[in-house]
Amino acid sequence: MEDNTIFDRRAVRIHRERAARTIGAVEPILDEAAERLLERLDDTTRRFTRALDIGGRGVVAPRLRARGIDVISCDLSPAMARLSGGPCVCADEEALPFGPNSFDLVIANLSLHWVNDLPGALVQIRHALCPDGLFLASMPVLPTLAPLRATLMEAEVELRGGASARVSPFPELRDCAGLLQRARFALPVADAETLMLEYQTGLALLRDLRAAGETNALVVRDRRSVPHALFPTAVMRLQSDGTFAMPLHLAMMTGWAPSADQPRPLAPGAFTVSLEDALSAGNSERKNSE
Repeated sequence: MEDNTIFDRRAVRIHRERAARTIGAVEPILDEAAERLLERLDDTTRRFTRALDIGGRGVVAPRLRARGIDVISCDLSPAMARLSGGPCVCADEEALPFGPNSFDLVIANLSLHWVNDLPGALVQIRHALCPDGLFLASMPVLPTLAPLRATLMEAEVELRGGASARVSPFPELRDCAGLLQRARFALPVADAETLMLEYQTGLALLRDLRAAGETNALVVRDRRSVPHALFPTAVMRLQSDGTFAMPLHLAMMTGWAPSADQPRPLAPGAFTVSLEDALSAGNSERKNSE
């Protein structure tokens, strides 16, 4: 049987547990991502009462409570889960401990990109939602951290004659709607947002990644001691022209738990107006307006 394990979940938990003490350093980034994601709630007339916050790192749950929504937070790290300031559980996104119809809203802000079986996790999230419940998630997508990945590889090839994986792989934006469809969410949408981050030094970028719990947790990571010159060499190339940008490219994912009263697309051939009639009507309207 093929092993599709990409991420070392124990390492992910350790990194997040450690980052619970330093997360304040990157709180503005988390705040901005959460704000943009939760703006989608203003686009629907649906009112939510019971929400699950997955990996919100203390910034999502307070925003939901401010909207009058009861929230339970969960995180792979107990210390990170407690940052929500309310009811919380330590839970693995790959084995969520919630029964069917537990929530009418699930939010996952920057928290699902370390999951090995993402389609399986999405199916579990859909099962935890009541019919017509809403799922919102933000996820880093390519080309996030591409310059860092490239400079680390170049520096390691020069120092060791070969390179190992040091930056997490990210999906492409076009993959994200497909993941929602595969998990059988209704009305799946994945649109793009970009957070423009600027750094004075490459070292500042590495510090932010560590503060957020986003350091290397790949199963195939090199366990040998890192060459002393690796990170200085790589970050010097990033900052060669002074201040540099490192955009955070995000997929904003929206999906609804299926419900009998949701709108559905018409089946092929079931349209009530032909394309020819629609074009003729449009031409007539233009002529009348002239």
